Amino acid sequence: MDKKITIAIDGFSSTGKSTIAKKLARHLNYIYVDTGAMYRAVALYALENGLITATDFDQEGLVSHLPHVTLKFIYNTEIAHSEVYVNGINVEGKIRSMEVSNLVSRVAAVPQVREKLVEQQRFMGRDKGVVMDGRDIGTVVFPDAELKLFMNAGAKARAERRTAELKAEGREVTYEDVLKNIEERDYMDANRKDSPLQKAPDAIDVDNTNLTIDELFDKIVKLVNGVM
Repeated sequence: MDKKITIAIDGFSSTGKSTIAKKLARHLNYIYVDTGAMYRAVALYALENGLITATDFDQEGLVSHLPHVTLKFIYNTEIAHSEVYVNGINVEGKIRSMEVSNLVSRVAAVPQVREKLVEQQRFMGRDKGVVMDGRDIGTVVFPDAELKLFMNAGAKARAERRTAELKAEGREVTYEDVLKNIEERDYMDANRKDSPLQKAPDAIDVDNTNLTIDELFDKIVKLVNGVM
C-alpha cells in the first residue's frame, strides 16, 4: 500500500462517519481530520462569546471574530486519536454537548465560516494519505478524492445509537430530544444555500442501518483496497 490516496466520507449526522474514519485512518496509518469537530468548535466559540443562542444569532459578530479563532488538532496518545483545540484550549468534551449539537448547523451555514474551514481542511490534506469526514468533503473540499463514500442510516436507528453513546458518556439526554436534533440537522444540512449536504455523483452509497461497526469497517476496507 505505497500509494497514498484521499478518502472523503460524507453523510448525515450520527451515521458513524467519525467512528469509521478514525478506525480506517489507524488501519492505513493515515491522517484523520474530523471536520464536524471544526464546525462544532466554532459553534462553541460563538456560544461562549455570546454570539449565538437558541433564538438569536449574531452572524456579523461571528464573522468579525473569525480571524481570532485558531483551530488545531493535537494527538492524544492515551485515547489514540486527535482532539480539537480552540485558541490553545482543549474543547473536545464541550463540543459534543447537545447544546452545541443544536447550534452547529446554523453556524456551518455561514459562508465565511465554511470558507475559512475549507481552506484549512484542504491544507491538512494537501499531501494525501488522509481520511476526512464531514458534509461536503467529496463535493467541495476534495472533489478529486480517489475514494468517496456517502454514509446514511435511518433517523431512528441513528437516534438510538447516538442516545446510547451520549448516555455512556454520562450525559443526560432522551431519545426523543436526540431524534428531534437529528431530524432538524438533516433538514438544515440538506437545505442550506452554501455547500448543502449532497452525495457526490461518483460517491459510493453506504447504508449502515443494519450493519455493526465491524461489518461496516470490513465493507469499507474492501472498497479502499479496490482503489489502492
